[in-house]
Amino acid sequence: MKKLLALVLVAVMMLALVACGEQKDSATGINSIADVKFGLICLHDENSTYDKNFIEGFNEAVANLGLKADQVVIKTNIPETNECYEAAVDLAEDGCNIIFANSFGHESYILQAAKEYPSVQFCHATGTTAHTEKLDNFANAFASIYEGRFLAGIAAGMKLNEMIAAGKITAEQAVMGYVGAYTYAEVLSGYTSFYLGAKSVCPSVTMKVQFTGSWYDEAAEKEAATKLLSEGCVLISQHADSMGAPTACEEAGVPNISYNGSTVASCPNTFIVSSRINWAPYYEYVVNTLVAGEKVATDWTGTIETGSVVLTDVNTKAAAAGTAEAIEAAKAKLAAGELEVFATSTFTKDGAELTSYMADVDTDAAYTADTEVISDGAFHESSFRSAPYFDIQIDGITLLNSAF
Repeated sequence: MKKLLALVLVAVMMLALVACGEQKDSATGINSIADVKFGLICLHDENSTYDKNFIEGFNEAVANLGLKADQVVIKTNIPETNECYEAAVDLAEDGCNIIFANSFGHESYILQAAKEYPSVQFCHATGTTAHTEKLDNFANAFASIYEGRFLAGIAAGMKLNEMIAAGKITAEQAVMGYVGAYTYAEVLSGYTSFYLGAKSVCPSVTMKVQFTGSWYDEAAEKEAATKLLSEGCVLISQHADSMGAPTACEEAGVPNISYNGSTVASCPNTFIVSSRINWAPYYEYVVNTLVAGEKVATDWTGTIETGSVVLTDVNTKAAAAGTAEAIEAAKAKLAAGELEVFATSTFTKDGAELTSYMADVDTDAAYTADTEVISDGAFHESSFRSAPYFDIQIDGITLLNSAF
Protein backbone atom coordinates (compact mmCIF):
# COMPACT_ATOMS: atom_id res chain seq x y z
CA MET A 1 0.00 0.00 0.00
CA LYS A 2 2.82 2.38 0.92
CA LYS A 3 4.54 1.51 -2.35
CA LEU A 4 1.34 2.29 -4.28
CA LEU A 5 0.94 5.63 -2.50
CA ALA A 6 4.55 6.50 -3.27
CA LEU A 7 4.05 5.71 -6.95
CA VAL A 8 0.91 7.85 -7.02
CA LEU A 9 2.77 10.71 -5.32
CA VAL A 10 5.61 10.49 -7.84
CA ALA A 11 3.12 10.52 -10.71
CA VAL A 12 1.35 13.58 -9.30
CA MET A 13 4.67 15.39 -8.90
CA MET A 14 5.68 14.57 -12.47
CA LEU A 15 2.37 15.84 -13.78
CA ALA A 16 2.83 19.01 -11.78
CA LEU A 17 6.32 19.51 -13.20
CA VAL A 18 5.03 18.99 -16.73
CA ALA A 19 2.27 21.49 -16.12
CA CYS A 20 4.76 23.99 -14.74
CA GLY A 21 6.95 23.48 -17.77
CA GLU A 22 4.07 24.46 -19.99
CA GLN A 23 3.58 27.69 -18.07
CA LYS A 24 5.61 30.74 -19.04
CA ASP A 25 7.42 32.47 -16.18
CA SER A 26 5.43 35.67 -16.50
CA ALA A 27 5.33 37.96 -13.48
CA THR A 28 3.05 40.28 -15.45
CA GLY A 29 0.53 37.52 -16.20
CA ILE A 30 1.16 37.98 -19.93
CA ASN A 31 1.24 34.58 -21.59
CA SER A 32 -0.36 35.55 -24.89
CA ILE A 33 -1.30 38.64 -26.88
CA ALA A 34 -4.79 38.35 -25.46
CA ASP A 35 -3.41 39.01 -21.96
CA VAL A 36 -1.86 42.37 -22.89
CA LYS A 37 -3.24 45.69 -21.75
CA PHE A 38 -0.90 48.52 -22.73
CA GLY A 39 -1.03 52.05 -21.31
CA LEU A 40 0.78 55.03 -22.89
CA ILE A 41 1.45 58.25 -20.96
CA CYS A 42 2.28 61.34 -23.06
CA LEU A 43 3.53 64.74 -21.95
CA HIS A 44 1.38 66.55 -24.50
CA ASP A 45 -1.02 65.45 -27.24
CA GLU A 46 -0.93 65.17 -31.02
CA ASN A 47 -0.48 68.93 -31.37
CA SER A 48 3.10 68.32 -30.22
CA THR A 49 5.26 66.75 -32.92
CA TYR A 50 7.12 64.84 -30.19
CA ASP A 51 4.01 63.25 -28.70
CA LYS A 52 2.40 62.76 -32.09
CA ASN A 53 5.40 60.65 -33.05
CA PHE A 54 4.97 58.42 -29.97
CA ILE A 55 1.24 58.07 -30.55
CA GLU A 56 1.62 57.21 -34.23
CA GLY A 57 4.26 54.60 -33.37
CA PHE A 58 1.92 53.20 -30.72
CA ASN A 59 -0.94 52.92 -33.18
CA GLU A 60 1.35 51.23 -35.70
CA ALA A 61 2.50 48.69 -33.11
CA VAL A 62 -1.06 48.04 -31.93
CA ALA A 63 -2.08 47.24 -35.50
CA ASN A 64 0.97 45.02 -36.10
CA LEU A 65 0.42 43.12 -32.86
CA GLY A 66 -3.32 42.72 -33.42
CA LEU A 67 -4.29 44.37 -30.14
CA LYS A 68 -7.93 45.33 -29.72
CA ALA A 69 -9.31 48.70 -28.67
CA ASP A 70 -9.97 47.53 -25.10
CA GLN A 71 -6.32 46.45 -24.75
CA VAL A 72 -4.83 49.93 -25.09
CA VAL A 73 -5.18 53.20 -23.19
CA ILE A 74 -3.54 56.54 -24.05
CA LYS A 75 -3.30 59.35 -21.49
CA THR A 76 -2.26 62.71 -22.94
CA ASN A 77 -1.23 66.06 -21.46
CA ILE A 78 0.32 64.44 -18.38
CA PRO A 79 2.85 66.90 -16.89
CA GLU A 80 6.19 66.05 -15.32
CA THR A 81 4.68 66.23 -11.81
CA ASN A 82 2.98 63.90 -9.35
CA GLU A 83 0.13 63.82 -11.86
CA CYS A 84 2.30 61.39 -13.83
CA TYR A 85 2.46 59.03 -10.84
CA GLU A 86 -1.31 59.28 -10.45
CA ALA A 87 -1.80 58.51 -14.15
CA ALA A 88 0.46 55.45 -13.86
CA VAL A 89 -1.47 54.22 -10.82
CA ASP A 90 -4.78 54.75 -12.63
CA LEU A 91 -3.53 52.66 -15.54
CA ALA A 92 -2.25 49.90 -13.25
CA GLU A 93 -5.51 49.80 -11.33
CA ASP A 94 -7.35 49.70 -14.65
CA GLY A 95 -5.57 46.45 -15.50
CA CYS A 96 -2.69 47.68 -17.64
CA ASN A 97 0.24 45.28 -17.33
CA ILE A 98 2.53 47.38 -19.57
CA ILE A 99 2.85 51.13 -18.96
CA PHE A 100 5.08 53.42 -21.01
CA ALA A 101 5.83 57.10 -20.30
CA ASN A 102 7.40 59.31 -22.94
CA SER A 103 9.09 62.29 -21.29
CA PHE A 104 12.36 62.73 -19.40
CA GLY A 105 10.72 64.35 -16.38
CA HIS A 106 8.24 61.50 -16.00
CA GLU A 107 10.94 59.11 -14.84
CA SER A 108 10.91 59.55 -11.05
CA TYR A 109 7.12 59.18 -10.96
CA ILE A 110 7.14 56.08 -13.16
CA LEU A 111 9.88 54.59 -10.98
CA GLN A 112 7.76 55.22 -7.88
CA ALA A 113 4.81 53.42 -9.46
CA ALA A 114 7.04 50.54 -10.60
CA LYS A 115 8.13 49.92 -7.01
CA GLU A 116 4.51 49.76 -5.90
CA TYR A 117 3.26 47.54 -8.75
CA PRO A 118 5.90 44.81 -9.25
CA SER A 119 3.62 42.75 -11.51
CA VAL A 120 3.34 45.59 -14.04
CA GLN A 121 6.07 46.26 -16.64
CA PHE A 122 6.98 49.96 -16.65
CA CYS A 123 8.99 51.44 -19.54
CA HIS A 124 10.28 54.96 -19.92
CA ALA A 125 11.72 56.89 -22.85
CA THR A 126 14.89 59.01 -22.53
CA GLY A 127 15.47 58.01 -18.90
CA THR A 128 18.76 57.32 -17.16
CA THR A 129 18.14 55.32 -13.98
CA ALA A 130 16.94 51.84 -14.93
CA HIS A 131 20.46 50.41 -15.17
CA THR A 132 21.29 51.64 -11.66
CA GLU A 133 17.91 50.98 -10.00
CA LYS A 134 17.94 47.37 -11.25
CA LEU A 135 14.20 46.72 -10.88
CA ASP A 136 12.94 43.71 -12.81
CA ASN A 137 9.86 45.64 -13.97
CA PHE A 138 11.39 49.02 -14.86
CA ALA A 139 13.20 49.73 -18.13
CA ASN A 140 14.58 52.67 -20.10
CA ALA A 141 14.61 52.95 -23.88
CA PHE A 142 15.88 55.34 -26.50
CA ALA A 143 17.45 55.14 -29.96
CA SER A 144 20.64 56.21 -31.70
CA ILE A 145 18.83 59.27 -33.04
CA TYR A 146 22.16 61.08 -33.18
CA GLU A 147 22.73 59.02 -36.33
CA GLY A 148 19.47 60.33 -37.79
CA ARG A 149 20.44 63.88 -36.81
CA PHE A 150 23.82 63.39 -38.52
CA LEU A 151 22.10 62.27 -41.72
CA ALA A 152 19.76 65.27 -41.58
CA GLY A 153 22.85 67.42 -41.08
CA ILE A 154 24.24 66.11 -44.36
CA ALA A 155 21.10 67.44 -46.06
CA ALA A 156 21.71 70.81 -44.37
CA GLY A 157 25.35 70.90 -45.45
CA MET A 158 24.44 70.12 -49.03
CA LYS A 159 21.89 72.94 -49.04
CA LEU A 160 24.55 75.33 -47.73
CA ASN A 161 26.92 74.21 -50.49
CA GLU A 162 24.21 74.86 -53.05
CA MET A 163 23.68 78.36 -51.65
CA ILE A 164 27.44 79.03 -51.73
CA ALA A 165 27.74 77.78 -55.32
CA ALA A 166 24.82 79.97 -56.38
CA GLY A 167 26.45 83.04 -54.85
CA LYS A 168 23.64 83.54 -52.33
CA ILE A 169 26.08 83.32 -49.42
CA THR A 170 29.84 83.07 -48.98
CA ALA A 171 31.50 80.08 -47.32
CA GLU A 172 31.94 82.18 -44.17
CA GLN A 173 28.21 82.97 -44.15
CA ALA A 174 27.28 79.29 -43.92
CA VAL A 175 25.82 79.77 -40.47
CA MET A 176 23.07 77.46 -39.22
CA GLY A 177 20.66 78.17 -36.39
CA TYR A 178 19.28 75.63 -33.93
CA VAL A 179 16.31 75.99 -31.59
CA GLY A 180 16.92 73.85 -28.49
CA ALA A 181 14.60 73.11 -25.60
CA TYR A 182 17.02 72.62 -22.69
CA THR A 183 20.76 72.24 -22.13
CA TYR A 184 20.29 68.51 -21.43
CA ALA A 185 22.70 65.97 -22.92
CA GLU A 186 19.91 64.73 -25.20
CA VAL A 187 19.66 68.15 -26.83
CA LEU A 188 23.45 68.71 -26.95
CA SER A 189 23.97 65.28 -28.48
CA GLY A 190 21.32 66.07 -31.08
CA TYR A 191 22.53 69.46 -32.17
CA THR A 192 26.18 68.39 -32.15
CA SER A 193 25.53 65.36 -34.35
CA PHE A 194 23.45 67.55 -36.69
CA TYR A 195 26.31 70.05 -36.90
CA LEU A 196 28.88 67.32 -37.55
CA GLY A 197 26.72 65.92 -40.35
CA ALA A 198 26.60 69.34 -42.00
CA LYS A 199 30.34 69.88 -41.43
CA SER A 200 31.14 66.56 -43.09
CA VAL A 201 30.04 68.04 -46.44
CA CYS A 202 30.38 71.80 -45.79
CA PRO A 203 33.64 72.36 -43.86
CA SER A 204 33.11 76.11 -43.32
CA VAL A 205 29.77 75.74 -41.50
CA THR A 206 29.23 77.16 -38.01
CA MET A 207 26.11 77.08 -35.85
CA LYS A 208 24.30 79.19 -33.26
CA VAL A 209 21.91 77.74 -30.70
CA GLN A 210 19.02 79.46 -28.93
CA PHE A 211 17.30 77.65 -26.03
CA THR A 212 13.64 78.09 -25.07
CA GLY A 213 13.43 76.38 -21.67
CA SER A 214 10.45 74.31 -22.79
CA TRP A 215 9.83 71.17 -24.79
CA TYR A 216 6.70 72.69 -26.33
CA ASP A 217 6.12 76.42 -26.60
CA GLU A 218 5.16 77.53 -30.09
CA ALA A 219 5.55 81.23 -29.42
CA ALA A 220 8.95 80.83 -27.76
CA GLU A 221 10.18 78.50 -30.52
CA LYS A 222 9.11 80.90 -33.25
CA GLU A 223 10.74 83.77 -31.36
CA ALA A 224 13.96 81.74 -31.00
CA ALA A 225 14.02 81.00 -34.72
CA THR A 226 13.41 84.67 -35.51
CA LYS A 227 16.29 85.60 -33.19
CA LEU A 228 18.58 83.16 -35.01
CA LEU A 229 17.58 84.62 -38.37
CA SER A 230 18.45 88.09 -37.09
CA GLU A 231 21.86 86.68 -36.09
CA GLY A 232 22.62 85.80 -39.71
CA CYS A 233 21.57 82.14 -39.72
CA VAL A 234 20.67 80.97 -43.21
CA LEU A 235 19.23 77.56 -42.29
CA ILE A 236 17.38 76.46 -39.14
CA SER A 237 16.86 73.16 -37.34
CA GLN A 238 15.45 72.36 -33.93
CA HIS A 239 14.97 70.06 -30.98
CA ALA A 240 11.60 71.47 -30.01
CA ASP A 241 8.13 70.11 -30.46
CA SER A 242 5.91 72.70 -32.10
CA MET A 243 5.55 74.28 -35.54
CA GLY A 244 7.07 77.52 -34.23
CA ALA A 245 10.48 77.26 -35.90
CA PRO A 246 9.30 75.70 -39.17
CA THR A 247 6.63 78.39 -39.52
CA ALA A 248 9.17 81.15 -38.96
CA CYS A 249 11.35 79.61 -41.67
CA GLU A 250 8.51 79.32 -44.17
CA GLU A 251 7.52 82.93 -43.59
CA ALA A 252 11.13 84.07 -44.07
CA GLY A 253 11.88 81.73 -46.97
CA VAL A 254 14.73 80.09 -45.05
CA PRO A 255 15.51 76.34 -45.37
CA ASN A 256 14.46 74.20 -42.43
CA ILE A 257 15.35 70.75 -41.12
CA SER A 258 12.57 69.68 -38.75
CA TYR A 259 12.31 66.91 -36.17
CA ASN A 260 9.83 64.11 -35.40
CA GLY A 261 8.06 64.25 -38.74
CA SER A 262 7.55 66.02 -42.01
CA THR A 263 6.31 69.61 -42.05
CA VAL A 264 6.08 69.71 -45.85
CA ALA A 265 2.30 70.22 -45.83
CA SER A 266 2.63 73.48 -43.90
CA CYS A 267 6.08 74.46 -45.12
CA PRO A 268 6.33 73.24 -48.75
CA ASN A 269 8.93 75.79 -49.82
CA THR A 270 11.44 75.44 -46.97
CA PHE A 271 11.14 71.96 -45.42
CA ILE A 272 14.03 69.71 -46.49
CA VAL A 273 13.93 66.55 -44.35
CA SER A 274 13.26 65.36 -40.81
CA SER A 275 14.70 62.66 -38.60
CA ARG A 276 12.72 60.86 -35.92
CA ILE A 277 12.65 57.85 -33.62
CA ASN A 278 10.17 55.21 -34.74
CA TRP A 279 8.85 53.80 -31.46
CA ALA A 280 6.79 50.99 -33.00
CA PRO A 281 9.69 48.47 -32.93
CA TYR A 282 10.20 49.03 -29.20
CA TYR A 283 6.53 48.71 -28.30
CA GLU A 284 6.40 45.47 -30.28
CA TYR A 285 9.63 44.23 -28.71
CA VAL A 286 8.25 44.75 -25.19
CA VAL A 287 5.00 42.92 -25.89
CA ASN A 288 6.63 40.01 -27.72
CA THR A 289 9.31 39.65 -25.05
CA LEU A 290 6.75 39.44 -22.25
CA VAL A 291 4.56 37.03 -24.21
CA ALA A 292 7.63 34.81 -24.59
CA GLY A 293 8.10 34.85 -20.81
CA GLU A 294 11.38 36.73 -21.07
CA LYS A 295 12.72 39.85 -19.37
CA VAL A 296 12.57 43.23 -21.08
CA ALA A 297 16.05 44.71 -21.51
CA THR A 298 16.86 47.18 -18.74
CA ASP A 299 18.35 49.64 -21.23
CA TRP A 300 17.30 49.25 -24.87
CA THR A 301 18.78 51.28 -27.73
CA GLY A 302 17.03 51.20 -31.08
CA THR A 303 19.12 51.67 -34.22
CA ILE A 304 18.89 52.12 -37.96
CA GLU A 305 18.95 48.31 -38.25
CA THR A 306 15.97 47.85 -35.89
CA GLY A 307 13.98 50.42 -37.87
CA SER A 308 14.02 52.79 -34.90
CA VAL A 309 15.97 55.63 -36.52
CA VAL A 310 14.26 56.91 -39.67
CA LEU A 311 14.12 59.95 -41.93
CA THR A 312 11.22 61.33 -43.90
CA ASP A 313 11.34 61.61 -47.66
CA VAL A 314 13.49 64.47 -48.89
CA ASN A 315 11.50 67.43 -50.19
CA THR A 316 13.15 67.93 -53.57
CA LYS A 317 11.54 71.36 -53.93
CA ALA A 318 13.72 72.71 -51.12
CA ALA A 319 16.66 70.29 -50.92
CA ALA A 320 19.87 70.41 -52.91
CA ALA A 321 20.22 67.99 -55.82
CA GLY A 322 21.62 64.61 -54.77
CA THR A 323 20.57 64.95 -51.12
CA ALA A 324 18.63 61.68 -50.92
CA GLU A 325 21.51 59.76 -52.49
CA ALA A 326 24.06 61.31 -50.12
CA ILE A 327 21.91 60.40 -47.12
CA GLU A 328 21.54 56.80 -48.28
CA ALA A 329 25.30 56.45 -48.84
CA ALA A 330 26.08 57.72 -45.33
CA LYS A 331 23.30 55.61 -43.84
CA ALA A 332 24.85 52.47 -45.34
CA LYS A 333 28.22 53.37 -43.81
CA LEU A 334 26.63 53.95 -40.39
CA ALA A 335 24.85 50.60 -40.55
CA ALA A 336 28.07 48.86 -41.57
CA GLY A 337 30.07 50.48 -38.76
CA GLU A 338 32.27 52.31 -41.27
CA LEU A 339 31.25 55.77 -40.05
CA GLU A 340 31.28 57.14 -36.50
CA VAL A 341 29.13 60.20 -35.84
CA PHE A 342 31.34 61.39 -32.98
CA ALA A 343 34.73 60.45 -34.43
CA THR A 344 37.15 62.57 -32.40
CA SER A 345 39.11 63.52 -35.52
CA THR A 346 36.10 65.49 -36.79
CA PHE A 347 35.77 68.02 -33.97
CA THR A 348 37.76 69.89 -31.33
CA LYS A 349 37.11 71.24 -27.87
CA ASP A 350 38.94 74.49 -27.12
CA GLY A 351 41.15 73.87 -30.13
CA ALA A 352 42.23 70.36 -29.18
CA GLU A 353 41.14 66.88 -30.20
CA LEU A 354 39.77 64.83 -27.33
CA THR A 355 41.51 61.57 -26.47
CA SER A 356 39.64 60.89 -23.22
CA TYR A 357 36.32 61.89 -21.69
CA MET A 358 34.57 60.82 -18.50
CA ALA A 359 30.81 61.03 -18.95
CA ASP A 360 28.01 61.00 -16.40
CA VAL A 361 26.44 57.65 -17.27
CA ASP A 362 25.39 56.42 -13.80
CA THR A 363 23.51 59.62 -13.07
CA ASP A 364 23.51 60.83 -9.49
CA ALA A 365 22.37 64.05 -7.86
CA ALA A 366 25.75 65.69 -8.48
CA TYR A 367 25.97 64.47 -12.10
CA THR A 368 29.33 62.90 -11.33
CA ALA A 369 31.44 61.85 -14.31
CA ASP A 370 31.93 58.11 -13.94
CA THR A 371 32.57 56.36 -17.26
CA GLU A 372 35.30 56.65 -19.91
CA VAL A 373 33.46 56.92 -23.23
CA ILE A 374 36.19 57.63 -25.77
CA SER A 375 38.03 54.72 -27.34
CA ASP A 376 39.22 53.73 -30.81
CA GLY A 377 39.02 57.34 -31.95
CA ALA A 378 35.36 57.95 -31.16
CA PHE A 379 33.00 59.14 -28.43
CA HIS A 380 30.68 56.14 -27.99
CA GLU A 381 27.22 57.61 -27.50
CA SER A 382 24.39 55.41 -26.14
CA SER A 383 26.73 52.44 -25.68
CA PHE A 384 26.73 52.43 -21.87
CA ARG A 385 23.06 53.39 -21.49
CA SER A 386 20.31 54.13 -23.97
CA ALA A 387 19.80 57.82 -23.15
CA PRO A 388 22.38 60.25 -24.58
CA TYR A 389 25.25 61.47 -22.41
CA PHE A 390 27.21 63.54 -24.94
CA ASP A 391 27.42 66.91 -23.18
CA ILE A 392 30.52 68.49 -24.72
CA GLN A 393 30.38 72.01 -26.11
CA ILE A 394 32.55 71.66 -29.21
CA ASP A 395 34.21 74.34 -31.32
CA GLY A 396 32.12 75.80 -34.14
CA ILE A 397 28.90 75.98 -32.11
CA THR A 398 27.95 79.17 -30.24
CA LEU A 399 25.27 79.29 -27.56
CA LEU A 400 23.30 82.54 -27.64
CA ASN A 401 21.83 81.76 -24.24
CA SER A 402 22.40 78.98 -21.72
CA ALA A 403 20.01 79.57 -18.84
CA PHE A 404 18.06 76.33 -19.30
